[in-house]
Amino acid sequence: MSNASSAERILDLSQARVLIAGDIMLDRYLFGSAERISPEAPVPVVLVRKTESRLGGAANVARNAASIGAKVGLVGIIGDDEPGRSVDALLAEACIARHLEIEPGRPTTVKQRVLAQQQQLLRLDFEQTPAQEAVDASLETFESVLPNYDVAVLSDYGKGGLANVARKIALMRAAGKKVLVDPKGEDYSRYRGATLVTPNRAELRRVVGVWRTEADLHIRAQNLRRELSFEALLLTRSEEGMTLFTEAEVLHVQAEAREVFDVSGAGDTVAAVLAVLLATGMPLKEAVQHANRAGGIVVGKLGTATVTREELFGTAP
Repeated sequence: MSNASSAERILDLSQARVLIAGDIMLDRYLFGSAERISPEAPVPVVLVRKTESRLGGAANVARNAASIGAKVGLVGIIGDDEPGRSVDALLAEACIARHLEIEPGRPTTVKQRVLAQQQQLLRLDFEQTPAQEAVDASLETFESVLPNYDVAVLSDYGKGGLANVARKIALMRAAGKKVLVDPKGEDYSRYRGATLVTPNRAELRRVVGVWRTEADLHIRAQNLRRELSFEALLLTRSEEGMTLFTEAEVLHVQAEAREVFDVSGAGDTVAAVLAVLLATGMPLKEAVQHANRAGGIVVGKLGTATVTREELFGTAP
């Protein structure tokens, strides 16, 4: 891509309209030092010196899309509690449109990590499956706002926020719009008809089994893609890069050599960048190249992180 076309793409990002829906989380980090062992049990004592809250799950996908300049909306469910209010405030700070269902009595999903000397020692998860009434209300919100967006990402973390994922896909496809799915679990039939699904290696193995050779992988992935009418399947392979399966071809993109610091949230970044670039009209093969670079950048950062337009394209808008 020429420098001129790169700059043009970056300007176009401000016109991309992306809707994210899925399991919303708050990621909390406790940073400190561990210099002694507890007298109560053989565990380190962490002296906490700093705490930080970041958007997680589907909210991290939205944050990544917004960080490269797209117009972004988020549909999902939070609790009527302090973590929920923190999520709302962080979304507002990132200029993300909030289409949120607040469910009283259910806690907002929180992942709390304890780190010492830049190493994660412990993660605490606080979560509860949302009630069907909240899931139904969130679907109504999704249907009402989707005309305002060009592409949707359905970010499934298996927490219950996408119990009606099939209906969301049907609504997007009926509107003639692309829908990307970051999948979870063993039943991909729920995602039938999606434009693109983006499993990692472990997630795909749960569905198609263990492949013995690259040729075996190609057969299994293409069979799954055709069976469930996916236009494309993008397998993210960590240090091995990414492989894109379409009806026309199989395209492998090598990973860019970078120091890996933290892989958490890398899939969110890949999905977000793909969605934004597809919303600009960029061809899928070209978008995958940029998404691969974005994933390589974000694993060099601590925790759930984002990339910027400058990092991704090397040019300011």
